[in-house]
Amino acid sequence: MISDGTKLIVGLGNPGIIYAGSRHNVGFAVLKSLAGSLKINFKRESSVFATVAKDKLFQQEVILALPQRYMNLSGIAVKALLKKFKVDLKDLLVVCDDLDLEPGKIKIRAQGSSGGQRGLESIIEHLGTRDFCRLRVGIGRPKSSESQDTAKYVLSGFLRKEKTVILQAEEDAVDCCMSWVESGIAQTMNVFNKKG
Repeated sequence: MISDGTKLIVGLGNPGIIYAGSRHNVGFAVLKSLAGSLKINFKRESSVFATVAKDKLFQQEVILALPQRYMNLSGIAVKALLKKFKVDLKDLLVVCDDLDLEPGKIKIRAQGSSGGQRGLESIIEHLGTRDFCRLRVGIGRPKSSESQDTAKYVLSGFLRKEKTVILQAEEDAVDCCMSWVESGIAQTMNVFNKKG
């Protein structure tokens, strides 16, 4: 049975123009694309350390949020958002980048470890649980550890040859978010984790 409570979808990234378009900010990109599809705008809400957009989707109240703390402090915003908007943990979806998925791939899960993703680590730490939905968007790993360390890699932009698959992944991720709101995690996993 699908919950009829308010849904909270959080995109992870780093605030600031210098990080826009980086691999680490793909969660922001997905949420901005979703907001564009719904024709809604983000507004700053300092009490929850985030910019927030609200709408109804499939007769459900939906809140989209972009934390305005750095990635490794994402949990502060997510905890504040859940409290302010009285959202149950089962109605939280976090969208983030994933080094272990190749560019263009997406994967949604009902719970799990952080996989080394700093934003997820912060959320798990602040919520005290790993039991929340997360949608990972693949950014791949650097080809050679000698040529570029991981920290620099995630803050770099996508290569020209990757941009087509990344834009498609962002579109797929938007569809996945909508499916999660309409159909719930089990059905959405069944559909989107089988793609590609």
